[in-house]
Amino acid sequence: MLSPAMLQIAIFGMVAIAAGGVAYVFLYPLLSGQRKTDQRMKAVSQRSTGSIGRANANDSQNRRRQVQDSLKDIENEQKAKKKKYILKDLIAQADISISITVFYLLSAVLGIVVALLTFLVSQMPIVIIGAFMAGTFGLPRWILSFLRSRRQKKFLAEFPNAIDIIVRGVKAGLPFNDTIRMIASESAEPVRSEFRDVVESQAIGLPISEGLLRVYGRMPLPEMNFLAIVIAIQSQSGGNLADALGNLSRVLRERKKIQGKIKAMSQEAKSSAAIIASLPFVVMMLVYITTPQYISLLWEVKTGQLMLLGSAIWMSLGVFVMKKMINFDF
Repeated sequence: MLSPAMLQIAIFGMVAIAAGGVAYVFLYPLLSGQRKTDQRMKAVSQRSTGSIGRANANDSQNRRRQVQDSLKDIENEQKAKKKKYILKDLIAQADISISITVFYLLSAVLGIVVALLTFLVSQMPIVIIGAFMAGTFGLPRWILSFLRSRRQKKFLAEFPNAIDIIVRGVKAGLPFNDTIRMIASESAEPVRSEFRDVVESQAIGLPISEGLLRVYGRMPLPEMNFLAIVIAIQSQSGGNLADALGNLSRVLRERKKIQGKIKAMSQEAKSSAAIIASLPFVVMMLVYITTPQYISLLWEVKTGQLMLLGSAIWMSLGVFVMKKMINFDF
């Protein structure tokens, strides 16, 4: 056993070692400057994190500003194009290779033909002049609008497949220009001819975004406008092209489904409108078959002719109103 003196020395040594350890833990950082170093490193890291956050925020703001500027430039360019050459644009959208002068000449010839046919039925000057005006200004524009609408429907029917080609090609690693060439060579008309114009314009040095905007000028559809805007923004500021175009393809196919549902639901109203519009003609034919001398006064007497003209106008207005009520824009 230890003597009391040795025991006191051991206890004192243990206390001294413990006090030294505690002093080392609390006093060494202050004496060596370690705490200041840690504080400085923490402050530097906070400043660097803040600067990175501010840099990311500035990059996001710059990207958003670039996108906004691009959209404004595209919108202003489209507005400027819409103000010029309205008839020329309609002829191009209908895919008719004639000039404006030829169109006016054909309209005048058509008006004269309609006036001559009207003269064989009625010799009233007012009716003949009205038929000439309708044949010169109304009928050619209606034919042009019909051809334009039919071509746009064909384009929309094939456009989702073209978008799918772009999406699959981009995801597979093909360049965007190669996917455009695939569409220009393998898609159905009129998509093939429109994208062939993009490839040809690119061959002469025009950017592909400008080529797509030219296609939108000939095919003024929201879907084509969206594709042109996406490509224009992607070429300037980047972005995930495959996801954006994939969403566009899904939207187009969903719209087509909704269009079929609307046609099915409105078919009853269309049938009712067709029956109501055909009733006067059916009744007139039946009356003429049974008692022709009774109804022949309508086209033999001027009063009857005016009544027929008024009835035709009112019937046309009724059919037009019913058509507007039944048709839906989607």
